[in-house]
Formats: sequence, C-alpha cells, structure tokens
Amino acid sequence: MQHAARLTEGPVARTLVRLTAPMVIAMFAMVGFNLIDTFYIGQLGTEQLAAMGFTLAVVMAVNSVSQGLGMGTTAVVAKAIGARDTEGVRRLALGGVLLGVTVATTITISGLLTIDPLFGAMGAEGIVLEHVHDYMAIWFLGLPLIIVPQTGNSSLRATGDTKTPAKIMITALAVNAALDPLLIFGLGPVPAFGLRGAAMATVAAQACALALALGVLRRRGILVRVRMGAAELLATWRRVLTVGLPAAVTQLITPVSTGVITAIVATYGVAAVAGFGVAGRLEMFAVMVINALGAALVPFVGQNWGAGDKRRVSRAVKVALVMAGGWGAFVWLLSLIGGRAVAGVFNDDVAVIATVVSYMAIVFPSYALLGALVTITNSLNALHRALHSMVLSVLRMFVLYVPLAYVGSALLGLEGVWWAAFGANAVAGLVGIAWFRHVFRRMEAEPPAAAWDEEAELEVIPA
Repeated sequence: MQHAARLTEGPVARTLVRLTAPMVIAMFAMVGFNLIDTFYIGQLGTEQLAAMGFTLAVVMAVNSVSQGLGMGTTAVVAKAIGARDTEGVRRLALGGVLLGVTVATTITISGLLTIDPLFGAMGAEGIVLEHVHDYMAIWFLGLPLIIVPQTGNSSLRATGDTKTPAKIMITALAVNAALDPLLIFGLGPVPAFGLRGAAMATVAAQACALALALGVLRRRGILVRVRMGAAELLATWRRVLTVGLPAAVTQLITPVSTGVITAIVATYGVAAVAGFGVAGRLEMFAVMVINALGAALVPFVGQNWGAGDKRRVSRAVKVALVMAGGWGAFVWLLSLIGGRAVAGVFNDDVAVIATVVSYMAIVFPSYALLGALVTITNSLNALHRALHSMVLSVLRMFVLYVPLAYVGSALLGLEGVWWAAFGANAVAGLVGIAWFRHVFRRMEAEPPAAAWDEEAELEVIPA
C-alpha cells in the first residue's frame, strides 16, 4: 500500500486551504448536477420546475445519507491513518464501500415503492406529480451509482488526497452537462425525454464516477481483498456507523425538514414551490465553500486527534470558523448585487423570480453563522462526537426552523417562512460555538491516546 499524506505537520491554515480548494471543486460538481438540471428543466416550463422543487427534499435526503456514510468512513479511516494502522485502513475502506452498496440498494427499493404517496403527501398533484414520478423512477434506479462513489472518495480524502475525488466529480459533472440537453430536448435520432432525460444523464454521469473511484482505490492499494468474515465485516460497519449513522441522521434532518417547509410553501401555489426549489439549489451553491471546508476538517481533525495533537485540532477549528464566517458574509454581499439577475436565469416567471429574490434577501445574511454551525458539526463528527452534532442539527431544524416557519407563515405569509430560516441559522450557529468550546475542554482533559506501533507505519499515498 502506498503511503498516506500526513496532515499532522505544516501550517494549519495553509493545510486547510490546500485541502479545501479541491473540495470546493468537488462540491461545485455535486451542486452543479442540480443547477444544470434546474437550468434546462426551467426551459420546459413552470410545472416541470415545480416538480424539481418537490424532488429537492428527497434528493437532499439521499445525498445526506451518502454524505453521512462518507463522513463516517473518512473519520474512522483518517483516525486509523493517524494511528498508523495499515490493516485497519484497508478493512475500513472496503467495509465502507460494501456498506454503501447495501444502503443504496435498500433505499432504491423503498423509494420506487413510495414515489406517489410520498410526494403526494408533500403537496404534489396532477400533472406535477406525474412529472415527479417520471424523474424519480429513473433516479432511484441509479441510486447505487450515486452513493457508492461518494463512500469510495471518502477513503481517498481520509488520506489527505482531496484532489483526486475533485477530478472524479468534475469528470462526472462534464458528462452530465453534455448529456442533459441531449436527453432532455432530444437531437436527431435521440428522442426528447424531458424530465426523464435529466435523470438518465445524472445516472450515466455517476456511473462514470463509480468506475473512476474504484479504479483509483484499487491502484493505490486502498481497496484490496482482505480476509474478512461476516463478523469482521459487521465490526467494520459498526465502526463506520458509530460516526456515520449519527452523521447521516444529522444530514437527513435538513431535507426532512425541507420537505415539511415545501408543504408549507406549496400552499402559496406552484410558482412559490418553483421559486423555493430554485432558491434551495442556489443555497447549495452559496454554501459550497463552507461545506467544502467542513468536509476538509474531517480528515485533518481525524488524523491529528488520532496522533494526540489536541492543540493543532483546536487551532484548526478556530481558523475554519473565521474562514467560514467570512465566506458567508461574502456570499450575502454578492446576493445583494446580482440576486435578481441570477434568479432570472432559471425561469422568466415574475412570481418565481420574486420568490427567489425575497428568499435571498432574508435568508442569505444568516450564512456567516450557518458557516459556524457547519464548521462545528463537522469537527464534532471528526472527533467521534457525532451525537452532539446531531443534537445541534435537531435544534436548528426541528426546534427552531419548522415551528417558526408555521408561526411566520401565519403572521407574515411566505416571507415569514424565510425569516424562520434566518432565525434558525443565527441561533443554532451561536449555540454551536458555545457548545463546542464546552465539549472540547472536556476532551482536552482526557488522557492521551496510546502510543503508536511504529512497526505498523503507513506508506505515504501521493496526493
């Protein structure tokens, strides 16, 4: 096995930037899938765009499960690297991929059986529900091709290599961008599949990502055959899920609550749902750097915590808080300058544009504190304190956002829902900072980890 890039040495800020920059590219690719689909589907009409608005919560939910499994894989593999446990790295990497296959297959079967009742409960009906079914029936079938590459890429990130996963995701994005207009609108002998074409393009692109990720993992000796019986496989799954399950639940909290919010927004009409869907995808783009920084923190904190360097962990979190807060403020300023122009790119319906603009004006100012919350929750996951992270997410979405959205809607109409999002982001961000300080002080008082076995030294995997 080739040796993992050490994250326990060098300037903290520079190392975080080095890790984050490729992660931004990877996040851009993930968000790009949704933005490109939304752009082309917006040309089909408001009803098709509304259908995409209804799918947002479910797509986010599945991505959340995938990210949770990936975060669990990254955290445990990074800690094994920090502790120089070569065999453990290999077992955990393989176990993470197999767990991804199992989870994806389970969700696929469940999703295909519940499309109409699920989206009907969210408020989709008539032709809009038919459009939703056309898209999700294909999207669910390709789900294993979406989840498994992310778990494989997580093992690469744990080694300190964030560049290769970024290249893989950009390649997938390019395939999706090329296939979207061809399959949605048709050309020559290729028929126009509409919404189904968008789903086909996504599945084909993720198939490319899967092939590339597995190939890299095998070449680097990370994903290799290891002797592992059923009991040992379950043991690796337990280790991954110790972090991954609470992390997945944490990630799921947002799309589940988004589904509830979508139902509230649906009472204001099709244009409101379409605008909310566009705003949600723009939000994914706006917080891309924040999420990339949070993802980069997981291998950094994991390796340094595994090495017993608590001071370096504390420094990394402080630096990340400043960076995330600064980016949140920057995005807000950009939205003030060009928000209306950006909204008009996706659809020319005046009501849709007005919905997007009002969302950006009210919610985007809270992104600095949302950045703080993302930094804290990712750091807690890396420290194997995923339950604490989950509690903070429950606070933001279910204790604050959803109840306030009902109250805000009753008092202020649709803008009241946006003010609920602002309040939830701001309060949860401030609470998260205070909470992390308390938790980390307690962890600093814990005895240091056991010394490494120097004979188990890992070889460095070139980034």
